[in-house]
Amino acid sequence: MNETITVPTNGKHPSYLDYQGKHKGFLGWILSTDHKRIGILYLISILSFFLVGVTFGFLIRLELIAPGRTIVDPQTYNAFFTLHGVIMVFLFLIPAVPAIFGNFFLPILIGARDVSFPRLNLLSWYLYIIGGLLAILSIVAPGGAADTGWTFYIPYSVRTGTNVIYALFAAFVLGFSSILTGINFVTTVHRLRAPGMTWFKTPLSVWSIYSTAWVQVLVTPIIGITLLLVIIERTFNVGLFDPALGGDPVLFQHLFWIYSHPAVYIMILPAMGIVSEIIPVFARRTIFGYKFIALSSVAIAFFGSLVWAHHMFTAGMSDTGQFIFSLLTMIVSIPSAIKVFNWTATLYKGSIDLAPPLLYVLAFIFQFSIGGLTGVMLGVLSLDIMVHDTSFVVAHFHYVMFGGAGFGIFAALHYWLPKMFGRMYNIKVAKNTFWLVFIGFNLLYFPMFIMGWLGMPRRYYDYLPEFHIYHLLSTIGSWILILGILIMFSNFIAALIRGNKVNEKNIWGGETLEWTIETPPIHENFLEIPTVHDAPYEYKQNETDIRQFQEVK
Repeated sequence: MNETITVPTNGKHPSYLDYQGKHKGFLGWILSTDHKRIGILYLISILSFFLVGVTFGFLIRLELIAPGRTIVDPQTYNAFFTLHGVIMVFLFLIPAVPAIFGNFFLPILIGARDVSFPRLNLLSWYLYIIGGLLAILSIVAPGGAADTGWTFYIPYSVRTGTNVIYALFAAFVLGFSSILTGINFVTTVHRLRAPGMTWFKTPLSVWSIYSTAWVQVLVTPIIGITLLLVIIERTFNVGLFDPALGGDPVLFQHLFWIYSHPAVYIMILPAMGIVSEIIPVFARRTIFGYKFIALSSVAIAFFGSLVWAHHMFTAGMSDTGQFIFSLLTMIVSIPSAIKVFNWTATLYKGSIDLAPPLLYVLAFIFQFSIGGLTGVMLGVLSLDIMVHDTSFVVAHFHYVMFGGAGFGIFAALHYWLPKMFGRMYNIKVAKNTFWLVFIGFNLLYFPMFIMGWLGMPRRYYDYLPEFHIYHLLSTIGSWILILGILIMFSNFIAALIRGNKVNEKNIWGGETLEWTIETPPIHENFLEIPTVHDAPYEYKQNETDIRQFQEVK
């Protein structure tokens, strides 16, 4: 990318880490409106909640290592998978990429000094923390942790005596945080792009976060109102959803999934943007089909908001409704397939550098493809009836959410962490750790496809002996996966403490704007706003060299 840009040195202009504003020390962080510091606050908070969610997942798998009781009773087991789901969905997967990397890099990627509403940005982090603390309060408060599952299905969620209201209100507050972030990003992308940065000169990660932000703004209020209505029903015994009081539980399911299926794309779309950023850098090739990848993000956001009812094929639905939602489910897979095709085409005959970020991206493509194809299977009515509410659905969900979005987050951490902190992690350790995470993940979740196909129900505390071998493999896989995650995080922490300093602006050879500024970035990002002339990812010299080599050959 050719930019007209003046960048100061860190010697004269301190980095955002060293910048001394109105407040110093700890207050200088929690009261800062600098988008980069807010991104770091989100990084610490989200990864902390992630480790809590992983802990509950570990306990679930430990209980299921053998039939019968292993470590806890059925009630506690229900609380474990509820807390695991609530924390991983609402406190990790939904906010992770937009809140961490969107906050930190989106203004830089579009050539801006900050987001449009810096104070609103800080408020969204405070709301996130309040929501997270309410979720933790639901665990420790008298009455016991919520045991309804992360879907809060009626009528059980209004009849159980556990702390469901705390969990519901936590998700409600987190929804406000998500909405504020979405409003900020939409406005920032529209109003603060650098001169010359037209829509089709905008980095693909920005397209993904922008599309996600619209979904956050438009559909999150639906789940907020729905959860508030459940709180009202529990508190005042109003018959909204409970059939015993004259309510309609199927209405709750509609309202819940109108948000929660688009929420799948709130989780996966930003990670797709990460993949689109990383592949051209480590393939040294111009991205194949830039416009198709960009517009497919918008298409996923739009069509993904229309397919919610395939979660309810077994809840009672007309033949016409089943046909329409099955068809829409097939349609939403097309823009995702376009992305995978274009990513693969970009890699084809590229100068591949198997650096840690690319390894996680390749795993993303592999696992997301499995998750996507099984999702199409679940969209087929005849198959969905057979495997609905089995372990097959659990496997599909985790291959998309963790195998896709989670690995996208890991890729982003390995790609941008040196830029964010000016320290490099141990690359050899990172590569070896990848194989632990990759093998552990697939050993954990692939047996669930087989179990589900054979009839193993989801959420069950106990199971028949014939499923023991699959549960055993899954539990062993969870140990390998968690070991890999712990080593990965230890590698990052060691890098921040004693890692080699990174002074180069462009350590990976990227061509987007974050690689033209100092490492770590200065407080204002740019002294002069850059002027953009070319589209990103223009690795023309490399492609010329490849063509010349082929001609000689």
